[in-house]
Amino acid sequence: MRRMRFGLFIPQGWRQDLTGIDASQHWAVMSGLARYADEGDAFESIWVYDHFHAVPEPNGEATHEAWSLINAFAASTSRVRLGQMCTCMAYRNPAYLAKVATTADVISGGRVEMGIGAGWYEHEWRAYGYGFPSAGERIAMLDEGVQIFKQMWTNGVATFAGRHYQVDGAQLSPLPLQVDGPPLWIAGGGERKTLRIAAEHAQYTNFDGSPEGFAHKSQVLAEHCAAIGRDPAEITRSANYNVVIGETEADVDDKVAWLEEHYALTVPDKAPGLAEDLRKGPLVGTPEQVVEKLTALRELGLGYAITYFADAAYDRSSIELFADQVVPALR
Repeated sequence: MRRMRFGLFIPQGWRQDLTGIDASQHWAVMSGLARYADEGDAFESIWVYDHFHAVPEPNGEATHEAWSLINAFAASTSRVRLGQMCTCMAYRNPAYLAKVATTADVISGGRVEMGIGAGWYEHEWRAYGYGFPSAGERIAMLDEGVQIFKQMWTNGVATFAGRHYQVDGAQLSPLPLQVDGPPLWIAGGGERKTLRIAAEHAQYTNFDGSPEGFAHKSQVLAEHCAAIGRDPAEITRSANYNVVIGETEADVDDKVAWLEEHYALTVPDKAPGLAEDLRKGPLVGTPEQVVEKLTALRELGLGYAITYFADAAYDRSSIELFADQVVPALR
């Protein structure tokens, strides 16, 4: 049976997950969790989101910038791999972004993963002056940018004349420590274009993690791979999961209740819905129940689960329970 691999999202505020913690303590919280993951062996990687404004609404809550955190983690950890799920291509010129990722790869000793996608959060796009191109244009920007990455990381120079991006002899020195650059995680489940780009370029995909959705997207990916003559087994399929776990079902209920109270501090109108959405997620329950659900997903081809614990900044017990009782069962 295939071994499943696990990543851990580090709270950076984007999902109301540093609420109530003074800004002067944010780095201590984030770096402490990163060190916890780094010193253990349950999580292969740590992850952050690439966003500027909080969700479920842009209410001014803390949202720390992704690549600044990646470089900080690169310097303060030694084992875990470092990813973003996912970087929005259009937020940074792709030649510049290739250089940013390369510097992080050098600082980390070759541990960077390159999560990349087309972007979706319209409010922050417009607020930061990026406009909001159509979905087709955003996906075309993703496709062009990935091609620039590959030239930069492989050859140390890129020349590309696309509709959205043009570079003329953009130089990259040194090259990333990882041969041909950080592994590409193409995030998104768009069936006609995004999964085609993934079939062409990705080492990893990241899409719908529900059993039904995962199986369907996997089939579409396989069809794109067949069309270009690529073995789909070359691509590791991943998904992101909100985890609510407790020793007993009563403990799970208590955690959901706490989460609703927590969200009510900043988004009171949305707190009940957020808590209910978490309760309905695939990875909610006791360790035995979560193992059963992950085992079924592994049989569908899930190779990598990236886990998010909404209470991580306040209480590590959920993460520790998952690491102690769930991860070993999937290995």
